[in-house]
Parts: sequence; structure tokens; C-alpha cells
Amino acid sequence: MKLLKKRVCFALVVFLCSLTFTTAYATNGTTQEPPSISSLKHDEATSYRIKQLEDIAMYYYWHGGDIKKAESEIFKGITLKGKFDVVENAFIQAALIDPYSTDLKFSLASTQIIQKKYPEAFQTYKQILNLDPNHFNANLLYGVYSRINGDERTYNRSISKLKRIDSKRATEYLEKINRTEETMKEKLNVDVPANLPAKDHAIVILGYALAETGAMQPTLIERLKAGLAIAKQYPNSKIIVSGGVPKQGITEADAMSKWLIEQGIPKERIILESNSTDTVENGLFSTAILEKENLKDVTIVTSASHIRRALTVFKEASEFYNKMLGKKTKRNFTNMVYLDYPSVAEAQKVTNDEKIVIYRDLFRTSGIWQYPGLQR
Repeated sequence: MKLLKKRVCFALVVFLCSLTFTTAYATNGTTQEPPSISSLKHDEATSYRIKQLEDIAMYYYWHGGDIKKAESEIFKGITLKGKFDVVENAFIQAALIDPYSTDLKFSLASTQIIQKKYPEAFQTYKQILNLDPNHFNANLLYGVYSRINGDERTYNRSISKLKRIDSKRATEYLEKINRTEETMKEKLNVDVPANLPAKDHAIVILGYALAETGAMQPTLIERLKAGLAIAKQYPNSKIIVSGGVPKQGITEADAMSKWLIEQGIPKERIILESNSTDTVENGLFSTAILEKENLKDVTIVTSASHIRRALTVFKEASEFYNKMLGKKTKRNFTNMVYLDYPSVAEAQKVTNDEKIVIYRDLFRTSGIWQYPGLQR
């Protein structure tokens, strides 16, 4: 009993700490700088200096900021083009302070991937693997991203290495990769899908960033229109509106729910998921609701440019919950999209850049943090 109490207390502390971090860096809608950005200290302990740089990286990751100030006060002599330049250079500096840390290098590689600096990212992954040849995550990402960029040989070598490092886990990831490849081939529905289940079915409408005033932007309204069309045709389906990041005290889920109710949808049909900050959290947090409500079939509603990533994330989240809960629930996924391409034919094409983003979010959903210990 004492051990159980200790574990519960520890879990509570971790949860409260995560809330504090999220409030400080992700969802409060403010632009107040953390103290370390304007007062970077070079005469402190190694761990303190690294922490300052990590804080800078995460602040700019979430908010952006004054790039010129970062040039003059943090990275003197370095020309910065955008917020991810600040994130990248913060991790470059941190990795120079602690060149032994593979986590800092992993964070650097993730930032280079976000910026589409693939050759630089591959060099960073190579550094990690030179230091730790059995680093599972670095081998996996280096291999898959190389394959997308046309390097099948590196991919095959990486998969062979993964099988030697951890055969069971390597097999699991090969299954995830195969499922993702199939997901990218799925037909996109611009009209309401036919023959959806009349029972235990959910419509999940994914959010989109609100304007600073708290107003919904056109993309989100178009997603809602698509969701509304399904909701009218399938009146027994629950509706999950998924999106946090409040602006003026209003979350995406709040705004979406209000809009649906104004269109005549009964309030009791709508379930709010108002904590997520990105697609990965859309998937994880909405899946928790699907489990709670025992909803076995799901129609994901979002933009055509976003649907393959969303489906990949939701399928992975569903598999994770099955594993965690010791279940074998077969959850079926369908889609309906707001067409943000000139044509359906264009929307069906998958570019290499989109594949990178899809796989990045697959790995994040599977538990591989892009910034270890800092940001999923």
C-alpha cells in the first residue's frame, strides 16, 4: 500500500510539472519571454547553461520571438531567418557545451528535419551513431528518413541493425511502417462516406489555430462544415472536437462546439477535447475519450493536406491504447476532408516532404520524443 501511495504521488508530481511546462511554453497565448532569453549567462555551471539554451529553444519552438534580439544577444554573428533557426542554434550551442549528450544531438537533428535540412540532419544522426551505434531511435529515424530521400541502402542497413539491437521492437516498427504506407494510399472522401455504423461511431473534427482574437480561421470553419455534413447524416454519432491552445481564454474545442450548437447540433452529442496542442496530442487525447466512451469506429475530419498525418497518428494511438490496456479492439477509421487542393487528384499525391512529416508524427505518437525530455 505504501508503495502504491508513493507511485500515485510521483505520478501526480509528474502531471503537475507537465502542466506547469505546458502553461509556460505552449498554451497560455502570451508572448512574455522567459528570463534566460534576455540574460543568457556564460559564467554558470554546465547544467545551468544547457538549461538556459533548452529554455530558449523551447520558447522559440512554441512562440517564435524577436529574431533580431536573438541575433544580437544570444547568437552574436549568426544571421537567423526564422524561429527554428533559433531552436537549431540553441541546440548547436548546447551540444558544444556537452558534446557527450546524444539527447542534445537528437534534438538538433529533429530541428533540422523540421527545417528540411536533411543532409545536416543525417550528419547529426551519424554523430549519434558514431558515439552510440546501438541507439535504437537514431538508427530508426536515420534509416526511414534516408529511404524517403531515396537512399534505400541506408534504410536496409538500419533495419538490419535494429533487428540485431532489439528484434521484437524492430518487428513492431516494421509493422507500423507498413501500416503507414497503406494509410498514405487511402482514398480521400470529399463527400459524406456511405454506410457508416449507426452505433458506437464517433466523428472527430480536428482543430486549427485560432486567431489572436479567439476567432476561428477559415480553415477551421471549413473542417466544421465537413463535420456538420456527417453529423446530420448520422444523428446517432458522437462528435469529438479536438484542439486546445487558447486565445483570449477560448480553446479551439470551445469555439468548434459553440459553432456546431449554433448550427443545430444538440450539446449532448458533443465531447470537448481541449488540451491538445498539435496533431499527436489530438490523436492521443481523443483516443482516451474513444476508449472511455467505448467508440469503436471513427471518422476523422480535417483538411486534405492534413488527413494522412492525422490517420497515421490516430491508428498508432489506438494501437498504443490496445497495448497499454491489454486489449485487441479493432478500431475502424474512415475520413472526410475539406479539400484544400485544386483537385482531388492533386490531394491524393504524397510528396516526400509530407512523408517526412507523417513519419515524424508516427514516431512521436509511438513514444519517441523529438526533443527528449522536453517536447513530444
